[in-house]
Amino acid sequence: MKRRNLWKTVRVPLLAAAMAAGILSGCGKDPAPAPDGKEAEGEKVFYYGDTTFNAENDESDVNPHNGYSGWACIRYGIGETLFKYSDAMEAEPWLATEYTNVDETTWEITLRDGVTFTSGRALDAQAVRECLDHLTEVHERAAGDLKIQEITADGQKLTIRTEVPVPALINYLAEPYGCIIDMEAGITDDGNVTGTGPYRATVVETDKGLTLVKNENYWGGMPHLDRIYVQTISDGDTMTMAMQSGELDGAYGLPYASLPLFESAPYTISSCETSRSFFGAMNYETEALQDANVRRAIAGAIDKEGFTRVLMNGNGSPAVGPFPASFAYGDDTVTAQLFDPEASRALLAEAGWTDTDGDGYVDRNGQKLTLRWLTYPSRQELPLLAESAQATMKEIGIDLQVNCTANHLDFIDSGDWDIYASAFVTAPTGDPEFFFTTHCLDASSKNRGNYHSDELEALEEQMNRTFDAEERAELATRMTQVLLNDNSFVFASHLRMSIVSGEGVTGLVAHPCDYYEITADLDKN
Repeated sequence: MKRRNLWKTVRVPLLAAAMAAGILSGCGKDPAPAPDGKEAEGEKVFYYGDTTFNAENDESDVNPHNGYSGWACIRYGIGETLFKYSDAMEAEPWLATEYTNVDETTWEITLRDGVTFTSGRALDAQAVRECLDHLTEVHERAAGDLKIQEITADGQKLTIRTEVPVPALINYLAEPYGCIIDMEAGITDDGNVTGTGPYRATVVETDKGLTLVKNENYWGGMPHLDRIYVQTISDGDTMTMAMQSGELDGAYGLPYASLPLFESAPYTISSCETSRSFFGAMNYETEALQDANVRRAIAGAIDKEGFTRVLMNGNGSPAVGPFPASFAYGDDTVTAQLFDPEASRALLAEAGWTDTDGDGYVDRNGQKLTLRWLTYPSRQELPLLAESAQATMKEIGIDLQVNCTANHLDFIDSGDWDIYASAFVTAPTGDPEFFFTTHCLDASSKNRGNYHSDELEALEEQMNRTFDAEERAELATRMTQVLLNDNSFVFASHLRMSIVSGEGVTGLVAHPCDYYEITADLDKN
């Protein structure tokens, strides 16, 4: 197997060259060990580099009932959901064929015939019930979204009754945690599961990668590839060289500066706009940030245009709020603090922060205004955003100390931060409620800074009872404006994601929801 030998022998020189050039950052990780060589002669093998499969992103395995590991399950073609999202981010049937909203709390779902798990078990309503029951037992976020009171199973008919009205239930069932897995087959110690997708994982290694083999009995048609090696490569320069050398057939997460290298044959780039946003959350436990003027000053010191145009090489758009302008409740419907360093300096002075000792930083009562900016490296945009923010904060007299670390969650838990910058797909369900319920409410699992707004809580109560799409969009606009008026979050940009394919590769396509990377259509000639 000539390609397998290339993988084993070329990788080491590439890493050595990268280290000699000093391009491996302290935040990065080495790629996984070379493939195990178990493929049979004549197998069609695909090599895929990705930045996201790691514990840092809360994707430590492929078990959708564990944190955000459902993203790995659905991205790599292991699991599928009852419904999926179209390119217009509208929910449409997948493992289900149709549904009926019987009343505000009752939903009847008909399952597709002829689907089996890779274990060989047939997909029926009882199997789905077992999966969803376990999901809501162990996954706090899913339980909070779905609010399931009871599930009944009858052949291919699944009936879900919720405790309260959940207008976005179908959208939530298309979220990656909703991947349907065979609970009879179980979840392995290394977080492997049995799904219905075109591939099954035979090796799962946190922070390193996984090995996939095709599902010979896939209901959606025979997959083209026999074996896929997904490699976690956090260092962008290492991934770039591996793509150029032919060591990788495809890559997701290449540095923006590298993309021009792959704009012509034999490479192809698939790109699309997404709702993945890069933003900072304020820590309301920090005394200085409890002052509305200080938060406004920070919001006015983020150069969104410069960040997206220069540091992101145009692979994104400046953000106003959490949702891009293409959404009915997106950036065109709200307003935020504009980039205005002079106005920010005036706001700090109004709050009592001035430079009394001439060192270039504002102080009050003998204390310099120093803030801790926490972020992580696996999303290449985040260190760049930190670099930009540090420079513009200095212009208004704030000493911004950046902590870019893979174990950022430890610092979140300990409270050792003031502004936390992260990347998040704000509307992965195609519905606006998701972002607010995960990040902005008293009960939100990702309300890192303990933000509270009576007005926002009241609007969410209305959203939770509203089924009409236009009314939900109007509520989302009002809720976003509350966040922007409070400057509880500062939204910097929205991502234009790109996936690069090598020579002869077809079927590797970017999607607005950032799922569905490896499908039965993926092929290499």
